[in-house]
Amino acid sequence: MTAGRGGPGENAGGLAAGGPGGESGGMRLRLARQARGFSQQQLAGMAGISRQAVSAVESGISDPSLRVALALARVLGTTVEEMFGPGTPSPPVPARPLAPLGEAGARVALAPMGDAFVALPLTGATVTRAGFVPAGGLTDGPAGGPPASVRSVRPIGPPGPTLVVAGCDPAMPLLEAPLGLLDPPVGFAWWPCASSEALGLAADGMVHAAGAHLRGISGDYNTEPASELLRQGAEVIGFCSWREGLVLRRELADRVTGVADVVRDGLRLVNREPGSEARRVLDRELAALGIDAGRLSGYGTQATGHLHVASAIAAGLADVGVASEPAGLAYGLAFIPLAAERFDLVIPADRAGTREIQGLLRVLSSRWLLDQLASLPGYDPARCGEHIATLPPFRDRKQ
Repeated sequence: MTAGRGGPGENAGGLAAGGPGGESGGMRLRLARQARGFSQQQLAGMAGISRQAVSAVESGISDPSLRVALALARVLGTTVEEMFGPGTPSPPVPARPLAPLGEAGARVALAPMGDAFVALPLTGATVTRAGFVPAGGLTDGPAGGPPASVRSVRPIGPPGPTLVVAGCDPAMPLLEAPLGLLDPPVGFAWWPCASSEALGLAADGMVHAAGAHLRGISGDYNTEPASELLRQGAEVIGFCSWREGLVLRRELADRVTGVADVVRDGLRLVNREPGSEARRVLDRELAALGIDAGRLSGYGTQATGHLHVASAIAAGLADVGVASEPAGLAYGLAFIPLAAERFDLVIPADRAGTREIQGLLRVLSSRWLLDQLASLPGYDPARCGEHIATLPPFRDRKQ
């Protein structure tokens, strides 16, 4: 019991809002509220208490009185013991992994996806954003089975609404802060991958949105490739524009003007993975010059993102690669433009009405996000949040 840490009559003599072995009662209250789609103000009104009281309990500043605890439990359809009693480990849930998972205990980001869950392995490129990221769960049981088979995951606390986005733009994590400020807040999970893989994951129902910058046959970006893969239809929303080109060490800038010079001088290349637009840009340049890819030292390498290409060059592991201009500038490298590209978010039609996507659409037009994108050298956020196209379902397309 605690006394005197809240408003008169609401928190005096409160119940302990947590317990050993699990998450706090305040966290359980927040997750239960978010799962039901209530704002703090809505929950407070239904429970007959102040919004400040709800906020204080959720943040751990105050423990609820018995009256407040009973009112909150009643509105949320649970019991006081379940909400504010000693925490217990959450039972495992079945989840579809975006990539093969390891042995039992492997850390994953866990997110609801409709009526199911998806798990994002926290290994390799996804393990860090300049530091370890929080895990939402741990794999349960031995590894094995097909890469896409459903695995059992033991949540670390109840999973909450989480926007899952796949794509290669390193500016994607900027979405996390404004999403977390929504009421109710929305979590964020990013799966860095090539544009083609991102669209494939969206088509398979594994992500809420796919980030892409793929040039179609007509020369326009994203609408044609997305239309081919997302047969259920989709919405295409703008995010930013940039230039793609050769990123190289500063001392090479005077003697390299294009891909032909890279081949001529035998420079070491760090390449992107198949399915990425960066590799397609390189392949188009090679084809136009009539140069066999086998002549490039390092053509078979596979970096998993624009910043990884730039970091490999900055570290002296390669001389040149194809990446976005912002990535090259971030590492102080020289840049030779090859294409002007538009990076869009492709939202499957069956995800457009979800809370996660509605939250995304709100933050895409926020002043904070636009200022952050504009602060990154090489980014043009002029079309951020703009509706680019509606892609009809395959059955409605003209044959």
